[in-house]
Amino acid sequence: MTSGNNIETEFLELNSKQQWDIVYQLIRTKSTSSAYSTSEAIKPQNKPLNRYRDVSPYDHSRIVLNRGSTDYINANLVVIPKANRRYILTQGPLCSTVSHFWLMMWEQSSKAVLMLNKLVEKKQEKCYQYWPEKMGSEHKMVLEDVGLAIEYVEYQDYSHYLTRTFTVHDLESGDSRQIIQFHYTTWPDFGVPGSPKVFLEFLKKVRAAGVLEQDVGPAVVHCSAGIGRSGTFCLVDSCLVLIGKFGLNSVDVKDVLLEMRQYRMGLIQTAEQLRFSYQAIIEGAKKLTDECPDTENCNSTNSIKPSENNVEESNSADEEIDDEPPPLPPPRMDSLNNYADRPLPKIPVSTSLTELTFNGVAEEMETPPNRPLPVVPPSEGDEAEIEEYSSPDELEEESRTESPVSNKSEPTPNWKTTSPDAELRHRKRKERKEQLAAQVRDMKRRQQSLEKWTKLKRSLFKPLVLTGSIVLGGGIVAYLYIKYSS
Repeated sequence: MTSGNNIETEFLELNSKQQWDIVYQLIRTKSTSSAYSTSEAIKPQNKPLNRYRDVSPYDHSRIVLNRGSTDYINANLVVIPKANRRYILTQGPLCSTVSHFWLMMWEQSSKAVLMLNKLVEKKQEKCYQYWPEKMGSEHKMVLEDVGLAIEYVEYQDYSHYLTRTFTVHDLESGDSRQIIQFHYTTWPDFGVPGSPKVFLEFLKKVRAAGVLEQDVGPAVVHCSAGIGRSGTFCLVDSCLVLIGKFGLNSVDVKDVLLEMRQYRMGLIQTAEQLRFSYQAIIEGAKKLTDECPDTENCNSTNSIKPSENNVEESNSADEEIDDEPPPLPPPRMDSLNNYADRPLPKIPVSTSLTELTFNGVAEEMETPPNRPLPVVPPSEGDEAEIEEYSSPDELEEESRTESPVSNKSEPTPNWKTTSPDAELRHRKRKERKEQLAAQVRDMKRRQQSLEKWTKLKRSLFKPLVLTGSIVLGGGIVAYLYIKYSS
C-alpha cells in the first residue's frame, strides 16, 4: 500500500489518457508465473482434472484434499492478511471433479460458494452443474467416492443473481452442514457488469450472510477458469475492507492485485475488468464514507450500500445487459384520479366576441381595418378537404354547427370603438361563412343535376332496349324466311 494515493484521481487520470491497457500489461509483467512452480498440475494423472491447460494452481498455495482417490484439485487459497480475507479461487467443476469440489468445501469448512458465471456461455460449457436438479431429499446427489450427499433445500431469485441453499451430509460421520451458493447470473465472460450498482448489491448480500468472516472457512469463489471474474470480485472486496480500515488514500489497487497474484496466476484477465474494479471500489468507498465518516472506528464488513449514481457507465463491448431498467409509468387511471378533486379554472365571460383581445403574433396583420378583404377562391387543397365528406348534408350540418349562416342580419359592430384586430377577425369569420355556404349550395346543385341525368338516362334506355329487341327479332325471322323459301 502506498500512502497518499487517491484511487479516484488515479482512475480519472488513467481514463482520460486511455492507459488501462498499459497499466494492465505492467501488472502482468510484474507478476510473471515463472516464479512459482505448478508441478502437481502437469502430472499425467492430474492433467485431465484441469479445465484449461494454461491455468494451473501454484504448488505453494494449492488446496490439498485429504480423502478420496486424489489429493489434487485446481484451486488456490488466496490470503490478504491486512484485510483479514481468505478466498478459495477455483475453476468451474468438470463432470469428473464434482465430488472433489464438494469435498474441498467440506474439508475447508466453507459456508458459501460464489458462482460468477453461467453453465453455458457463447454455446460452450463453462461449468458442469454440480448441484441436484430438483429440491427435496428424494433428489439427493450421492457422491460415493468421497462419502458425501448433497441435498437442494432452498432457492431465492434476486433478478441479477440468486441464492441456493444446500445441505451437505457426511456419510461417514453422519454430520451435516448447510452451504449457500450465491450465483451471479448476468456477468458476461471476459466482460464486466453494466455498472457497479448491481455488483455492489451482490457483494452486500454476500457480506450480510457472514460467509467472508475470519471465524468461518474461506468462501469458494469460481467462474469458468477461476481467475478473471473471480479475481475481480476478490480485489474489490479486499480493497473496500482496507479502505474501511485505513482510509481511501492508504490503498493502492495495483499493489493489492499483485499481492493476490502471488497465490493464483492470472487474476483479472482484461484491462476492462481492472477498470471496472476501480469503478466499483470508488463507488463502494463513497458509500462507506457517507455512512461512517470515522473510518477508523467503522465496521466496514456489512456497510456497503450502492448509490444511485455510478462513477461512470461502462463502455465495454462485452456488456450484454441493462442492469437497471427504467421504471414503468404510473397507471392511467391513477394519474387521472390525482386531479379528480381539483376545481376547473373559471372561464371569463364576455358580452361580445369583439371584446376579446389576443397577444399572439400570429393574429397581427398589416391589412388596414377600413380596406375590404379580397375574396380568395378555395384552393385544390380546400376542395380535397371538402370531398372527404360523405354527402353535402354532412357539410351543411357542419356549417350549421361551426359556422351557421343565418338570414337574420347580425348587429354591425361599431368600428370606431372596436380595435383593428377585432374588425379583422369579424371579417374573416364572415368570409368563411359565405365561402362555406357557397360550397354547400354548389355541391347540392351538382348532386341534383346528377340525379336528374341519371333519371333521364334510365327513361331513354328502356325504349331503346325495346326497339332493339323488336328489330333484332324481325331481322332473324326475315333471314329464316328467305333461306328456307329459296
